[in-house]
Amino acid sequence: MSILSGKNILVGVTAGIAAYKTAGLVRLFIKAGAHVKVVMTPASKDFITPLTLSTLSKNPVNSSFFDEDEEDAEWNNHVELGLWADIFIIAPATANTMAKMSHGVCDNLLMATYLSAKCPVYFAPAMDLDMYKHPSTMKSLKILKGYGNTIIPATSGELASGLIGEGRMAEPEDIIAFIENDILNQLPLKGKKVLITAGPTYEAIDPVRFIGNHSSGKMGFEIARAAANLGAEVILISGPTHETVSNSRINRINVISASQMYEEVHRYFEAADIAILSAAVADYRPKNVSETKIKKKDTAFSIELEKTTDILASLGAIKKKQFLVGFALETNDELENATGKLKAKNLNLIVLNSLNDKGAGFGGSTNKVTFITEEQDILEQDLKSKREVAVDLMNQIIKQIHA
Repeated sequence: MSILSGKNILVGVTAGIAAYKTAGLVRLFIKAGAHVKVVMTPASKDFITPLTLSTLSKNPVNSSFFDEDEEDAEWNNHVELGLWADIFIIAPATANTMAKMSHGVCDNLLMATYLSAKCPVYFAPAMDLDMYKHPSTMKSLKILKGYGNTIIPATSGELASGLIGEGRMAEPEDIIAFIENDILNQLPLKGKKVLITAGPTYEAIDPVRFIGNHSSGKMGFEIARAAANLGAEVILISGPTHETVSNSRINRINVISASQMYEEVHRYFEAADIAILSAAVADYRPKNVSETKIKKKDTAFSIELEKTTDILASLGAIKKKQFLVGFALETNDELENATGKLKAKNLNLIVLNSLNDKGAGFGGSTNKVTFITEEQDILEQDLKSKREVAVDLMNQIIKQIHA
């Protein structure tokens, strides 16, 4: 999944021959999972039709403050468009538009939207060689970069005039890659490796039956998404679950038993910068596993259990540079028990769940947690969606790492 997935992207189109490329650009943004809206200058409609871009973006295209052909025309609110966008990309950006942007000339909807935008603004220049090299254009580029806008450099190639040189708008694929890399390079976990466990483990009784628990894996999967969205490379080791994830930065490894999870966790722990063990690992397993299905004979049936290896404690004993996070699901003496685990297992942070809190625990879409730091700061959180809890957790980790 692209880092652009779920982002609101506003595409500004100006009047240059390279406007035909915006059809491919919009299509690639949609393919990446982004929400796209398009604003055109009136003259740009001579190069590509609003119908094409509205069809590809799945949204109406705006090019004026109101539609003069409609009796009850509504105002196209440039402020709302500017605030809606997470990213604003102007492609192509002509010499005329860049001059207006650099001097605040507001004579069309696109310019009004640009001046209202609060998000990062990218622009991809496109013009002929002599225009691109003209001192006034060079000055516009310098001013726009000084305003905090990001230029997607023009490339060299055959131009509309027949000349060969610099001024050709970057290809849509290269624009997408440029924006993705620029975003990733600014993310706080760029270059970090995060190891996460999720879900339950199943401990076999015989080939048919097992001992397990009610963990759905939802919390761990949301943590993996949150870490990946912050630029991390994620190893997600999951027990049996119906949860799915689609993100190129998440490598999912499926396991079944506690012993399998132990092996995989230790395989990746040394290279990890952060390890978050949210899986509900079985504390006990059958001492003897039958190779055949156990037949129903007696009214009573007993199974001798033995302890599984405590994965979290084993990591706490060998950790070096890693930031180690554990989870504690408690039903009584919650703070006391969680704080005890924090110390005993050499953790940097523990996330306390209490089954006494409504909306917390296994299976649901919400959770109510308390963060307890190694300094024993107790940070109680409100009931939130598991996605929000995951974001809060990653922010707390980043805060402690940079403290």
